[in-house]
Amino acid sequence: MIILPKQRSVTGYSFAFSVVLAVILSWSNPATAADRPNIVLFLADDLGYGDLGCFGHPAIQTPNLDAFAKQGVKLTQCYASSAVCSPSRSAILTGRTPHRNGVYTWIAAGSEVHLRASEITLPKLLKEQGYATCHVGKWHLNGKFNDPAQPQPNDHGYDWWMATQNNAGPSHKNPTNFVRNGKEVGPLEGYSAPLVVGEATQWLKEHRDKTKPFFLAVWTHEPHLPIESDPQFQKPYEKLDDLDLRQHHGNVTQLDHAFGKLMKELDEMKLTDNTFVFFTSDNGPEGDGMKGRTRGSTGGLNGRKRAMYEGGIRVPGLARWPGHIKPGSTIDAPVVGFDLFPTMVGLGGAKIPNDRTIDGVDVLPLLTGKAEGVERKQPLYWRLNMAPNNLHMALRQGDWKIIASQDLTKFELYNLKDDPKESTDVKDKQTERFEAMRKALIEHNAKIEADGPDWWKRLSPNGGGPVKKK
Repeated sequence: MIILPKQRSVTGYSFAFSVVLAVILSWSNPATAADRPNIVLFLADDLGYGDLGCFGHPAIQTPNLDAFAKQGVKLTQCYASSAVCSPSRSAILTGRTPHRNGVYTWIAAGSEVHLRASEITLPKLLKEQGYATCHVGKWHLNGKFNDPAQPQPNDHGYDWWMATQNNAGPSHKNPTNFVRNGKEVGPLEGYSAPLVVGEATQWLKEHRDKTKPFFLAVWTHEPHLPIESDPQFQKPYEKLDDLDLRQHHGNVTQLDHAFGKLMKELDEMKLTDNTFVFFTSDNGPEGDGMKGRTRGSTGGLNGRKRAMYEGGIRVPGLARWPGHIKPGSTIDAPVVGFDLFPTMVGLGGAKIPNDRTIDGVDVLPLLTGKAEGVERKQPLYWRLNMAPNNLHMALRQGDWKIIASQDLTKFELYNLKDDPKESTDVKDKQTERFEAMRKALIEHNAKIEADGPDWWKRLSPNGGGPVKKK
């Protein structure tokens, strides 16, 4: 109950009423959009868990990301939502595991697979809360790019966008395939990540509504193939005899340079203190790491891109929010790509949709040190039909992780605390735990299959084209 103080005059009562009304409104209404933080989501492509200096790489120079790690929090168990690009990206924007939202595989040009208009996306929710929104870089969430037959970035809530369907072409050097707000850009001079950050900077300075907070998604192509690195970023590795290795390492340094350029621009525009920045990767490194320009590091973890092992899904994770996230801190609890949706929705003052299953959870209390872990209604789960060795799905409970084939006949069980490299399958020794997790995986997978579209049944996992009859 609120009791008005006694006043001797009508004016006094009016003043008291105004004060109480203001208090009530402050309790019932969220902060205005202008009071909410800006949000930057910086996503690398095929960057391995061990590819940054701050994650232990002995040779690659990443001074800007290393400095950023000291300014915020480092996530030692940060996961992509999938072991390949398009599904991972779809989960970030929807908070829903890929087979649930329909983007079950990487999307080839012309594919039927796309992020459906029925999905409620992060930029759309933030835009409704008064945010200016921008996407620059790789998109890879539809097969019919820049075609009204499928939703484009603007249909998912972006005011401004400059993107490619998949990779920068013909390579990172002088790309020719960018589209800006529905219009082809034409040939560009320079290298992809710096060009993408240059577009983001121009939007921040010239095109956004500066009366609004902003959500900026920067999704670079580096270090995904076809790799081309500016000679200045290869120079630190000039003593390496292997040209492809110099190109790869230079490509990560090129990415780091672009990231640093964006952070410097935030400083110069005096936006840093009120901006939440999250950096991560869409999946583990490509190739075998031994030849060509696919030389990314898993930091010693088993498996690589497309694999359900840790090397395919565990990725670098860094976050900074001055005054809220403790500088130089480290978090060992698992955080997954689909957690970014509820976390950033919460930062923007929006509500989580209640008409569909959201797999992610708000991890802001974890990032800010107010909680040691998070409570999940949905388990940590991954699935990718194109995974190698026919091991297509995984589920994690605590330190335990089970991996299974698509037909659910072949299984492996690991304790990630004792065996982070997944070197010893313990299902025959941990029979009770194995049986419980096997049952949990089968039940959860069935629920997800029932929830999402059945494209994965009708289309090939290799890009989403029609299944070819033998």
